[in-house]
Amino acid sequence: MREREVVRARGHENVTARHDSTFEVTSDDWLTPAGDCILAVEADRVPADFEDAFVEACRDPDATITATLTATAEDGETYETTISGRGDPDLSFENERSHVGRTSDYVDDRTVLVGGDAAAGDLDRDLVDALADGADLRFELVVETE
Repeated sequence: MREREVVRARGHENVTARHDSTFEVTSDDWLTPAGDCILAVEADRVPADFEDAFVEACRDPDATITATLTATAEDGETYETTISGRGDPDLSFENERSHVGRTSDYVDDRTVLVGGDAAAGDLDRDLVDALADGADLRFELVVETE
């Protein structure tokens, strides 16, 4: 089974993407320099908006969850990266503000994947620079189960 959710957001001048264990996309319209895991703001959807079938699939501990981040700069240049993680039975998708991907096994209501193979600090710096310049972000989550 394969389910998909797409979120659109935009970068912000304070994007630094230096965090070593998480990445985040938030619906907030602001970002302070302390938010070193946040990649984009003004997300048009939050975890609580996701379809039930997607949420159920993500609760399978054997599920593979892939986050594809595609930044499109003002000049049309695009930068893309993929982060792979897995599901967890405790994923709730109840948060009404932020999506957080984690390299660890920690789960709270913002968590959209655990065991990720990258965090904000691992991202290509061209993608990060584009987001810091306000690029549009397409954040796609795909879950695959057997």
